[in-house]
Amino acid sequence: MHEQFLQQAVDLATDNVRTAQGGPYGALIVKKNRLLSACGNQVTSLLDPTAHAEILAIRMACRKLGDFQLKECVLYSSCEPCPMCLGAIYWARLEKVYFASSRADAAAAGFDDSFIYQEIAVSPSKRSIAMLCLDLPNAGQPFEMWKAQVGKVRY
Repeated sequence: MHEQFLQQAVDLATDNVRTAQGGPYGALIVKKNRLLSACGNQVTSLLDPTAHAEILAIRMACRKLGDFQLKECVLYSSCEPCPMCLGAIYWARLEKVYFASSRADAAAAGFDDSFIYQEIAVSPSKRSIAMLCLDLPNAGQPFEMWKAQVGKVRY
């Protein structure tokens, strides 16, 4: 069954290139062998750098299930997820990920995310896009309010 779902993700990626909808990526999410969502990359068509196939599939599956977590769900991706998608996969609490091509394969095609993996390990102020923390007197207020909130939905 896994090979069939993964082949669907590769087919989505191929169709995406053929129809010029976005990049060469496809992803789908399955729960108990039931397809919840299937998407191709839409970065260029939506003018949205976050519109990766995996992100779109996660959003659709969450809406379909009415939940922000995808426990007991499996992601099938035409390629090893990038750092952004990897973060979303963990936040969504997916059970497992199957992928067809590696990040090295993607890099050979011009989609090299290795610099992002390297930037994560660098101190924010020393990254190629400087990230500067400003000391505001009430910066911690949102977190203090969150900690004190009764009945909050933890995620």
